[in-house]
Amino acid sequence: MSTAPLPPAPALFTDRYELTMVAAALADGTADRDCVFEVFARRLPHGRRYGVVAGTGRLLEALPHFCFGDDELAALREQGVTDQRLLDWLADYRFSGDIDGYAEGDLYFPGSPVLTVRAPFAEGVLLETLALSVLNHDSAIASAAARMVAAACERPCIEMGSRRTHEEAAVAAARAAYLVGFGTTSNLEAGRRYGVPTSGTSAHAFTLLHDSEKAAFEAQVATLGPGTTLLVDTYDVDQGIRTAVEVAGAELGGIRLDSGDLPTLATHARQLLDELGATNTRIVVTSDLDEYAISGLMAAPVDRYGVGTSLVTGSGAPTMGMVYKLVERDGVPVAKKSKDKVSVGGRKHAVRRHDADGTAVAEVVSNEPIPARDGDRDLVVPLVRSGAMCDDVSPREALKKARAHHERVRTAVPPEGWALSRGEPVLETVTR
Repeated sequence: MSTAPLPPAPALFTDRYELTMVAAALADGTADRDCVFEVFARRLPHGRRYGVVAGTGRLLEALPHFCFGDDELAALREQGVTDQRLLDWLADYRFSGDIDGYAEGDLYFPGSPVLTVRAPFAEGVLLETLALSVLNHDSAIASAAARMVAAACERPCIEMGSRRTHEEAAVAAARAAYLVGFGTTSNLEAGRRYGVPTSGTSAHAFTLLHDSEKAAFEAQVATLGPGTTLLVDTYDVDQGIRTAVEVAGAELGGIRLDSGDLPTLATHARQLLDELGATNTRIVVTSDLDEYAISGLMAAPVDRYGVGTSLVTGSGAPTMGMVYKLVERDGVPVAKKSKDKVSVGGRKHAVRRHDADGTAVAEVVSNEPIPARDGDRDLVVPLVRSGAMCDDVSPREALKKARAHHERVRTAVPPEGWALSRGEPVLETVTR
């Protein structure tokens, strides 16, 4: 399977307490007990009506590389891990179990069994930190981005948050945003690694570099052609628009507004562009947009939205609160009973129930197979069997499939699910 380059030690993206548990389990003979672990969220972030599963593809990319070579073992010894039985076991570690889960791009709700790992205890517990860090981050970005796409009502959105987060998080964020409908990203590594379309024009620094705004525009148009997008608010917006049309002509591709009262500016800019004959010139707005700001611009003549900080921080919900819990041991359901952190034991089945019109009406989760009804869709699909991927495709192809799946499932969401106002999850999770 073709995979993108990964950081040198994915196995060390792990909390030390996983090794503590493995060492003790090896010592007392419980390491090989057949176990089932489940990833789920007890609740959605406050006021959110749905979550989007994202990151599954990245997790599966990492799985073959999740091993402990000489460098990783040396790093563990340096950190005080000296249990030779543990170190010998880690040296031979390769995940050999099964993984099932919701298809990437699907929606999920409280209690949905997003990922299920069946393996000997020691093998399965080692994946906890990596699985949660990937799924919590990517699902948070995808869930926020899906709200932005809905607010944009089919107007294209551009992901441009690389400068506001860690460099690897920026790539993951661009991938998650594209998965749920963003059109392009500014991040070149996301383009290389996952085939996400990239776009970008210029910043204020380019205008300030030149002796005049006109000289800057002439240089950009000479290089990129009149179809480029010119940033017109470095100085005076009106003059910037006039100069842009003077330089590029009526075929000017677009202008970008990056500050000020965007609804008012966009309306005025559209009027001025039309007066100057640039009736097909697009208006792109940026400047700290989130789903609420995008919604507030719906009446304005905006053609595209560029989103940065709010996207890569999950628009106020930077994690989805997913947990990784042991739910079955040697075929016996087990469950945590702590106050406010109760889990439900046993391996789960899940279907999404739809009415006669194809609109989703409930999430049904059960320890037993769920009798099929018309309109039910099975949600749990096989991902890994005996350590091998069930769908051996490239990272790019995996992302294409996830994006297409998300496009299909979002059509079944009840209309109230896309409301930006705070509310309860749009589907009730029915446990049986």
